[in-house]
Amino acid sequence: MKQFSSRRDWIKTSAILAGGASLLSCINPARAVAPTDYKGSAKLRLSLAAYSFRDYFKELDHQRDKDTEPKRRIDMFDFIDYCATNGCDGAELTSYYFPKDLTDAHLLQVKRHAFVRGISISGTAVGNTFTHSDPARRAKEIAHVKKWVDRAAILGAPHIRVFAGGTQSGQTLETAKKVCIETLEECGAYAATKGIFLGIENHGGIVADAKPLLEIVQAVKSPWVGINLDTGNFHTADVYGDIANCAPYAVNVQIKTEVSQKGQPKRDADLGRLVKILREAKYRGFVALEYEAKPDPYDVIPKILTELRTLMAA
Repeated sequence: MKQFSSRRDWIKTSAILAGGASLLSCINPARAVAPTDYKGSAKLRLSLAAYSFRDYFKELDHQRDKDTEPKRRIDMFDFIDYCATNGCDGAELTSYYFPKDLTDAHLLQVKRHAFVRGISISGTAVGNTFTHSDPARRAKEIAHVKKWVDRAAILGAPHIRVFAGGTQSGQTLETAKKVCIETLEECGAYAATKGIFLGIENHGGIVADAKPLLEIVQAVKSPWVGINLDTGNFHTADVYGDIANCAPYAVNVQIKTEVSQKGQPKRDADLGRLVKILREAKYRGFVALEYEAKPDPYDVIPKILTELRTLMAA
């Protein structure tokens, strides 16, 4: 056992060990993200998801009317400028719209551009499936998410939106959930080493309903994993109730302008009600408009951002 030459040495060594234990407990805790228990009030920050302009990014193989609308095609730098011009606090940089030959140098250019425009990079988003039965396919998905964890760290993005997936190759729901939990835990453990949150989205498949989504998040042993709450993705009998149940576990919110309740046609979302739900959950974080409605985003998004800004400031 180590002998200490003085009380000062003992105190110094104890502090180092305590700090190390604290760090280890943060990276490898006994449980997942707990429901919000903030002492203060909610704090909502307005962001915009690049997915809102999904038909116009230059990196796409097929842009909408790309031959007749060259002035409307954008890259990630243009998108950040758009967020700044329209008074956003943040920009969600969807991974699909970066160059296919993406380099760390390009990511640093994007990071700098956002900083000098006064825009926080609120997060990014990847496409993945965590429920593959085949270990090789699942390993490929894990590697993809980990690569974007590294890229998010370079960008300074605190959050990555991930998907769960659906049942695969005759899986039962319970089997698919188990595979998803194990995979999400592995990715969450890696994300923890970079200080990146992973938000699993209510995006159909095994997380189409709030109950299995909550069961998965509550089972994952990582405080770096939570819910990416998409307000337009529940198609249940009680859409707003399901959003309210998930809001305390949200680490990021994507707000939509439409909702689809079970058995009813799509309708305009009650944005005021959605903001109220987030406030009641004492959510503190980014609320990214992810526009998916039919009207032209260039015509409509500025008006929606103004409305959201007013509601969030009230």
